[in-house]
Amino acid sequence: MNSPSVTLRPVDRVEILTVIDNYVDVLLTNTEVITRPPLSKTGTIPVDTLLAEHGLSLLVTVYDGEGAHTVLFDTGYTSMGVPHNLDRLGVDLTRVEALVLSHGHMDHTGSLYAVLDRIPGTIPLVVHPGAFEATRYFGLADGRKLLFPRILKRDELEKRNVELVERKTPSSLAHERIMVTGQVERITPFEKGLPNAVLERDGKVENDPIADDQALVINLRDRGLVVISGCSHAGIVNTILYARKLTGMEKVHAVMGGFHLSGPYFEKIIEQTIEEFRKMAPDYLVPMHCTGWKAIQRMSQEFQDQFILNSVGSTITLKGPVQA
Repeated sequence: MNSPSVTLRPVDRVEILTVIDNYVDVLLTNTEVITRPPLSKTGTIPVDTLLAEHGLSLLVTVYDGEGAHTVLFDTGYTSMGVPHNLDRLGVDLTRVEALVLSHGHMDHTGSLYAVLDRIPGTIPLVVHPGAFEATRYFGLADGRKLLFPRILKRDELEKRNVELVERKTPSSLAHERIMVTGQVERITPFEKGLPNAVLERDGKVENDPIADDQALVINLRDRGLVVISGCSHAGIVNTILYARKLTGMEKVHAVMGGFHLSGPYFEKIIEQTIEEFRKMAPDYLVPMHCTGWKAIQRMSQEFQDQFILNSVGSTITLKGPVQA
């Protein structure tokens, strides 16, 4: 695969707000890096709370001397969770400059149309064209196939307030301050994708490599790369290696998102993944969504100083050296 160079200008600060994830805990406390939502803003504990679901949605904002730029990365599983949490968190989507979908699965696209209803005017929607291509199934051990619901429909989106940006190659957003990797090169011997994923194309059933998997990359000034994945179907190590290749930068400051290490098949590669993380030595490691409890537990043991437990409503703030 060709790897065209995309300019990635450094930023002074990055803030990642978790709109939705698999886990919520209202009793977690703040650190220098992560700020938890307050249990109460009025002195009375509310009867409503933030929701968690098997999905992911992150509001990513970068800051430098020229101001702030915000993109929304993925939109969760259901049509309820993300809108509910946006209201609870008081998030105004009018400042969002673009939407990015990590891939076409329902747990990353579920609230897309509800989100679009909240955004005035036309907004870019960055997606790999493979997200639209075929009918997808999840194969079961007994031979049955579970159909993935098709949330993304090109003809419907073309009628909505979006400018479809369909690319397999890398692209830049936020005036070259956020990079979308496009299709990730797969070079590690142990990251082999979802083994029971199949698709139907032109009347034929074939393995589904989930080629539309992509991630965000940010260059935090004098700190290194911030890599934000959705599900890492291409492999989280592959994703980091590709980010390094595209940017020419070796230092990895933070890795976060879904690492897809849940379940018997993927639990076999937890230790290999941890070994690669040791070599890369990120300053912060924030597993989310589909990473799985066993992998998260192991990472918390192996990277005690770098590990951050994520929760819905939390804001991760990463600063360059110029920040006080």
